[in-house]
Amino acid sequence: PAALSGTVNTNGSTSMEKVMGALIESFGSVQSGVTVSYSGTGSSSGIQSILDGTCDIGLSSRALKDEEVSNGAVAHIVALDGVAIIVNPANTVEDLTVEDIAKLATGAISNWSELGGADGPVAFIGREAGSGTRGAFEEIVGVADQCVYTNELTSTGDVIANVASNPNAIGYASLSVQDGSYAIQRPFVMVTKDGAAPSDATQAFLDYAMSGDVADIIRAAGAVPPVK
Repeated sequence: PAALSGTVNTNGSTSMEKVMGALIESFGSVQSGVTVSYSGTGSSSGIQSILDGTCDIGLSSRALKDEEVSNGAVAHIVALDGVAIIVNPANTVEDLTVEDIAKLATGAISNWSELGGADGPVAFIGREAGSGTRGAFEEIVGVADQCVYTNELTSTGDVIANVASNPNAIGYASLSVQDGSYAIQRPFVMVTKDGAAPSDATQAFLDYAMSGDVADIIRAAGAVPPVK
C-alpha cells in the first residue's frame, strides 16, 4: 500500500486494550509513518468521543444503542469476546444457569446456601456505569438496570482482584472463547461517525483491522475474529 503518515486517535473500551495493542503493533509494520494511539476510557465515553469529533475511532465492547446509531454512530465489528462469570476459588457452587446468575445479580438470591453452597451473603461485583462489559453482561443476562452491586469498579482487573479476595463474591470479566460458542458473548466494535470523512491514515487502520489478514492477530490477543 501507499505510504501514509499522520496520527490516529482511538478511545473507548478498556476490555479492548489487548486487541488494540496487537493491531496497533502489527499495523506499524504495514504503515510505519502512522502513529495510532489508544486511550481506555470506557465504551460509552469512546462512542461519545467519536460523535463529538474528539477522536478518530471510538471503541466499544458492546453493541451500539439505538440512540447512538440515530446520532450517527456506525459500528464495525472487529472481534467477539465472552463475558465470563467468576467466583472465588473457595466457592463450591458449580453449574450456574443464566437464570441463577440473573437472580444473584439482582439480589433475588442473596445467600450462597440457596444454591447449595456455604452460608454466606452474596457479594455481587461488577463494572461502573458506562462500561461495555457491564452493558453486555446486563443485556445478555436480562438484568439491565436491575443489578444490586456490592462494588462497582473501573477495570476488569479490579473486578477479578476483588472477587479473588472475597469468598462470597461473584462477578464478571472478559473471556476468550476461541470457537465463539460461549453463551454470554459481546462484540468488540470500532465506531465511526456517519457522514464524517476519516483521514487516509484512519481509513487505512480501520480497513486493516477489518481485514481477514488480522484473524490470527486477534486470536493471539485472546478474542475471536468475526465471521466475514
